[in-house]
Amino acid sequence: MTALLTIIVLVFILVAIWQMVKIFDLAQAKNDNIPGVATDKDNTINGYLMMGFLAFIYIITIVCFVKWGDLPLMSNSASEHGPTIDNLMIISMVVIFIVQTITQFLLHYFAYKYKGEKGKKALFFADNNKLEAIWTIIPVIVLAGLIIYGLNTWINIMGVDESDDPLIVELYAQQFNWKARYGGNDNTLGKANVRLIDIDRANILGLDESDPNAQDDVITTELHLPVGKPVLFKMRSQDVLHSAYMPHFRAQMNCVPGMITQFGFTPTVTTADMRQTPEMQEKVARINKIRVENSKPLIAKGEEALERYEFDYILLCNKICGKSHYNMQMKIVVETQEEYDAWMKEQKEFKNSLIN
Repeated sequence: MTALLTIIVLVFILVAIWQMVKIFDLAQAKNDNIPGVATDKDNTINGYLMMGFLAFIYIITIVCFVKWGDLPLMSNSASEHGPTIDNLMIISMVVIFIVQTITQFLLHYFAYKYKGEKGKKALFFADNNKLEAIWTIIPVIVLAGLIIYGLNTWINIMGVDESDDPLIVELYAQQFNWKARYGGNDNTLGKANVRLIDIDRANILGLDESDPNAQDDVITTELHLPVGKPVLFKMRSQDVLHSAYMPHFRAQMNCVPGMITQFGFTPTVTTADMRQTPEMQEKVARINKIRVENSKPLIAKGEEALERYEFDYILLCNKICGKSHYNMQMKIVVETQEEYDAWMKEQKEFKNSLIN
């Protein structure tokens, strides 16, 4: 692979040198008859090619929408603020689509209409205040609207009202896994510092053993959340910059070494309910069909077949944090309050998990 990349780079360098030499030769030309100077025929052909490429862009766009388009563009959000994020994304994409459709048409049409012809000079304006005002004011208005809408959405998401008694959960990132820490019965996280990590005593998150609030904290490798309950995440990183990304909840926040960041949301769809949606069942069936096909050569070799896929919400790291970044993930289970309480009773409190 390294040799192939080296060859590709060398080829690009040679092509660049060749093009630079051609440009230099053209710049030194004293007449219009030397090889390499475009003729009216060349310009006409290029003009038609530009229009042909414009048609290709529009045709391939329509084909992609019809064959692979999944409308609405965003779906399967499972948090209270998810639909708002999806609407913002859809509005942004619609605006981008309209702008690129118009600008691409003008770009290619102008290249065709004003193609080079001997003795012909295109009409141009060295300065036109009206045109400049139009193409300045319109983007300003559109972008200002998007920015204001985005800021308002962001403020509503980040303005977690702690008077609603949200569930407090710490997400602890390290190369290359996640840990979740719950505040226990008092819903208050105990003090913690990476300098207090003591592997010999199984104090893997560096909790302050003298802090009363830390005694009933619960540390898990699986994240359980009660549906309909606001959750406020406190995020720490032990080593490098990570990013807690929960795609179905439209949630992402960097985990920065040496500081605590936070993000809050309210889950609205349980894992069981999401598994029953037609879209998810179709996705699961499609993935398992692929896994069955990929398992055939494995079985022929006497190896085990691939496991069947079952949907789960998942916490990912969305920053490239090292060689095993791709595998840094944690299962998220959204369940009823009763199921959550039953699961929590099975967990071991921090004071009972230490090795003496």
